[in-house]
Amino acid sequence: MSQEKSVPKLSELSDKQREEAYERYKLIRACLEEEVTQTELARESGVPLKTLQRWIRRYRQDGLRGLARLERSDKGKQRGLTEEQVKVVEGLALRKPRRTVVTIQRQVNAIALEQGWREASYGQVRQIVEKLSPALQTLAHEGAETYREEYDLLYRREAKGPNEIWQADHCLLPIWIRDEDGREGRPWLTVIEDDYSRSIIGYRLSWSAPSSIQTALVLRQASL
Repeated sequence: MSQEKSVPKLSELSDKQREEAYERYKLIRACLEEEVTQTELARESGVPLKTLQRWIRRYRQDGLRGLARLERSDKGKQRGLTEEQVKVVEGLALRKPRRTVVTIQRQVNAIALEQGWREASYGQVRQIVEKLSPALQTLAHEGAETYREEYDLLYRREAKGPNEIWQADHCLLPIWIRDEDGREGRPWLTVIEDDYSRSIIGYRLSWSAPSSIQTALVLRQASL
């Protein structure tokens, strides 16, 4: 016989749980006040009779809080498997070479037989594998280089002294000005910055969009 779940206090329920409990109460209120029978309400509302009877019984026993949908204490956990089994599945899924779900299931169940655990089903193993981060799987199976290329993670070389590394950047300024012909436009700012000191070595304002020529002109100014 299954045990009844402990019913939390009304103040411990979430807004969603309280709202749902109140909606259920509004539905069964006619039966509680004996205006309609439970059979009539089941037929009119489309809610199964046994469900209505269970809600009425819970309301009479625990009040409005008895009508709330209780969340499982193991929500988000893999039911039926031990924590050790889940870790074994994850470890096998991240090993080289890449294994199929069937292979992982067979291997984890061989360990389960030795440890006295319950066997894991194909669906349980697949669910654990599918929850693993794709980035983590790429790193485990393809290596760091492929991981960096696929997820655009690059090592950054930092300068150890002034003028060792310069960086160029361009920005379309959020201002409008007029050129010598009276035409309005937004100017481009090109900046050369020293990576070590963060000092501005050179800059140039121009109507022209960023290009190798614009960068070369600013580099010439910075070098001088």
